[in-house]
Amino acid sequence: MTAETEMATAAKMSPMALATAIIELAGKQNIVIVLAESCTGGLIASALTDIPGSSAVVDRGLVTYSNEAKIDLLGISNETLVAYGAVSAETAIAMTAGVLAATPRATLAASVTGIAGPGGGSPDKPVGLVHFSCQRRGKAAQHERHIFTGDRETVRKKSLLNALTMIYNELK
Repeated sequence: MTAETEMATAAKMSPMALATAIIELAGKQNIVIVLAESCTGGLIASALTDIPGSSAVVDRGLVTYSNEAKIDLLGISNETLVAYGAVSAETAIAMTAGVLAATPRATLAASVTGIAGPGGGSPDKPVGLVHFSCQRRGKAAQHERHIFTGDRETVRKKSLLNALTMIYNELK
């Protein structure tokens, strides 16, 4: 199976199927997962911890919804937040780096930050804009940017699915 085929397969999986596969793959690879979530508010952690055996591979999930939480818990600089905003590639990547730094035993981090709506958007950063980052300790972070359509619940569900797909693809 090619990498493109694997990614297409992952994109068609349900959140529960992805979470199950992630827990299985992480266990086989002795990976410990840590999460930093903003607009998803813990949905990724919830999906993973719904799976039996997840306690062996999921260390923690931090909901860092406010800028203050991003600064206090993840060590993101105020300068990054002022220069790029909370919803940016720079912040998403800083979130994964920060949660890895805060969790020495973790080997894989994922983060999400975005504007789920219905308010909060602007011409430069519309409702539905979400930035994702996934990073193995010692390696460069992977980043994705998406603009999802739909209401708040739909944007959050699409964000959950994308984040799980990124983690799954990192483990494949």
